Amino acid sequence: MENLYKFTASEIRNKISKGELKAEDVVRQTFERIEKIDGKVGSFVYLRKEKAIEEAKKLDERIAKGEKVGVLAGIPVAIKDNMVSNGDITTACSKILGKYEGVYDATAVKKLKEADAIIIGATNMDEFAMGSTTKTSTHHLTKNPWDIQKVPGGSSGGAAASIASQEVYLSLGSDTGGSIRQPASFCGVVGLKPTYGRVSRYGLIAFASSLDQIGPIAKSVEDIALCMNVISGEDDYDATVSSKEVPDYTKYLNQDIKGMKIGVPKEYFIDGINPGVKKVVEESLEKFKKLGAEIVEVSLPHTKYAVPTYYVIAPAEASSNLARFDGVRYGYRSENVENIEDLYVNSRTEGFGDEVKRRIMIGTYVLSAGFYDAYFKKAQKVRALIKEDFDKVFENVDVILTPVCPNTAFKLDDKKTPIELYLEDIFTISANLAGIPGLSIPAGKSEGMPVGIQLLGKAFGEEELIKAGSAFEKVRGEWELPELD
Repeated sequence: MENLYKFTASEIRNKISKGELKAEDVVRQTFERIEKIDGKVGSFVYLRKEKAIEEAKKLDERIAKGEKVGVLAGIPVAIKDNMVSNGDITTACSKILGKYEGVYDATAVKKLKEADAIIIGATNMDEFAMGSTTKTSTHHLTKNPWDIQKVPGGSSGGAAASIASQEVYLSLGSDTGGSIRQPASFCGVVGLKPTYGRVSRYGLIAFASSLDQIGPIAKSVEDIALCMNVISGEDDYDATVSSKEVPDYTKYLNQDIKGMKIGVPKEYFIDGINPGVKKVVEESLEKFKKLGAEIVEVSLPHTKYAVPTYYVIAPAEASSNLARFDGVRYGYRSENVENIEDLYVNSRTEGFGDEVKRRIMIGTYVLSAGFYDAYFKKAQKVRALIKEDFDKVFENVDVILTPVCPNTAFKLDDKKTPIELYLEDIFTISANLAGIPGLSIPAGKSEGMPVGIQLLGKAFGEEELIKAGSAFEKVRGEWELPELD
């Protein structure tokens, strides 16, 4: 049988629907691929091989009987280890959750299953999604498939690596400050952070509830559109999900973008941006001009406050959300206890990693009496200003184009300080603060490593990003993923 792993999700779907492939064969070959190369990359922390093969067999039986099947029928999909799946282990890559087994499906996972996708397993991530390297996971290191000496990005590093190494066809990640887009850029794949409220967060282990958003990572914009059609839409279990109608995103593929206005914010071309990254972004703008798009310089003046604003709000919400992990109800419980206080303190001290503890302490500090007004309240006001900047710009442009990151993937053994790592998120954080969608698309390479461009859209304007991204892919040409055999 040909190497199925080279296909996109859309191509596999078409072959299964035409009867050219059996879902079971696709799933079996997926596990063969994972067994062959995941030792080098480390995308996965948990696999559900027997369950997945059984589900694929049942799906083939339904197809043989002529029964109606879902739009993702037979497509192997991975989910980030912070999304609950009924009967499967979910740990958020933290010791404190131990071997917690999901007792229900997260809404996004449920929708995938209802669309007859086959869940292959859970991917590695930074602990509780806090980090941009996937090095804070309690499990193991994930490596960048383009260069296994380098980081895949984070926190959805395993999700992006699973696509770049062609182990699965779709992968769900979560994005709180760039955690889908940055690893997508580092790994040379496509990643979308949807508008806040477009995809249900029910069943996502929370980091910062006003910023978190589930989104897809894939090989192509077409696959992103296909997945978004499935996972988007309202949900009775999540009051923050919009009841806005979900368009058919696939209708925005292969469209003419002549006359589309693309804003380029001057604040995103800062000193210190890697010259190779800057060159790829400038070349991408030229490609959009050839497509007939109009490039407009715009200003987002409060961009410089995005990182400090984010690193007040996100840790504050994390401090509150992570209070539930106390060693009492589930997960890790310290044995070194003599009283109830010891149980709380020691379980949390031993169960959380350094980065998570750092953010809990920052968050608790900014929420404490005497500091709430000085930090948290002020950060919320600046957040509103950042959102206003975007609102004003989107009165005159259709999408905004920026770099995803100032640099390409760096070495696994680079000793970056927490502050240096936080500054890696400088171009992605604003979209989370403003609640708008962002799409990362591979655009070129710098010194052999992939560089992504970021397209930002107005709230619930994912279709504009898909339209622009799909057009860009055509002029960029074929994008070859690395061979790991």
